[in-house]
Amino acid sequence: MRSKKLVQIYANILHLRFTDVFASLPPHTLNAISPANFWKRLGQVLLYTGGRLVLNLFLPLRNPEDIRGKIWLYVVSKNNYDSLFFLKEKLPEALFVAGQNKQIGIYNAEVNRLSTRFKIFYLYKFLSLWWGLYQLKGKLVNRFFDLIFVATGYYELSLRHLKKYRPTAIIFANDHNTDPRALLLAAKSLGIPTIYIQHASVSTSFPPLQFDLSLLEGQDALDKYRQCGPITGEVKLIGMPKADEYVKQKNQGTIIQRVGICANTIDELEPIQELVKALIKEFPKMKFTFRPHPGDKRDFSFIQDFGNQVEFSDSKTESAFAFLQQQDALIAADSSIHLEATMLNILSLYYRFNDNSIIDDYYGYVKQRLIQRANNIAAVIDFIRTYEFNRPLVYERAQYYNAVMGTTYEGRSHELAINYIQTFLSQR
Repeated sequence: MRSKKLVQIYANILHLRFTDVFASLPPHTLNAISPANFWKRLGQVLLYTGGRLVLNLFLPLRNPEDIRGKIWLYVVSKNNYDSLFFLKEKLPEALFVAGQNKQIGIYNAEVNRLSTRFKIFYLYKFLSLWWGLYQLKGKLVNRFFDLIFVATGYYELSLRHLKKYRPTAIIFANDHNTDPRALLLAAKSLGIPTIYIQHASVSTSFPPLQFDLSLLEGQDALDKYRQCGPITGEVKLIGMPKADEYVKQKNQGTIIQRVGICANTIDELEPIQELVKALIKEFPKMKFTFRPHPGDKRDFSFIQDFGNQVEFSDSKTESAFAFLQQQDALIAADSSIHLEATMLNILSLYYRFNDNSIIDDYYGYVKQRLIQRANNIAAVIDFIRTYEFNRPLVYERAQYYNAVMGTTYEGRSHELAINYIQTFLSQR
């Protein structure tokens, strides 16, 4: 493959890594992905090479199922698995697949793995990729050379796997991470059908839609993807399949007794602690539950210092909807859990735990009036006091984001998804 064409492919694979939004992530978040210090980045490259690639050359890989000629449900996280699980029952030939070292939480043992043992043999392409990407993207390429190194070989490896196993189709729940992006482009080059099921809210910094069939939740997602670039393939609006069994159990209460506080990986710890401390003081009879993002590995033991009034929701074991069913109101910054809460008729408030000016109302929830905003702790307290005994109905606000809310298909998104997928596959 010509070098220029390969550079374009990897620019596509690494699309999100070269956006202003990614470069402007809070230091604690960005450092966990790509350290600011050059020598630490270099150290991660060496650790990745030895601890992942070289070690994988000697580790056996035994899958619980034969993945040849099947429909692959490709996942990169527990959330992805939860979003695609409904397909297993209606598509018996479908099975879960992930990269060899991907952590899928409690489902690790249930996912088939694609070996990365031969990826090391493609690293000789790194320097030419780095130079080609530098000419395209400029200085950001030097800042994130470690991410380019880790990505190098994913496309070639994907081609190798697809030629060996020839899946009949691949269904994705993630369209922007490095390895699913590489697998998508490899599948397109080989004519293997690709399907995308949106698993969370999207932003205009995402790559363009390039799947043969994209099943989006609602008009919001479609409007945003149109801003990302040209859309290829069919697009259908189906709502949110993973929420089907929960939207029928909306919170109809009018009193706020339980408040959930959710943190993303970009949020800072000190503002979270300050908010929790203020809320338990102002509302001593309320029950608060703190829930971090499942990918957040920071120490949240400080929650124990607040006593029995504050509980901890382990997002690695408890689903978002199971958590939400126990709440009357929700407080979070830039997280798609706002939408999930609103669909369950839970009053949700946007409150930021960092001062990043670029990542502000990332999903546009405040702009579209899905939720309200509080700029300081006093405003959060006023918000809760205002609605403490007259909590309003809010689920209808979600119609722009969930195409089936208020229709006969509310709670039946999975039926639409399966019908569209089966029709699509029968035509192929």
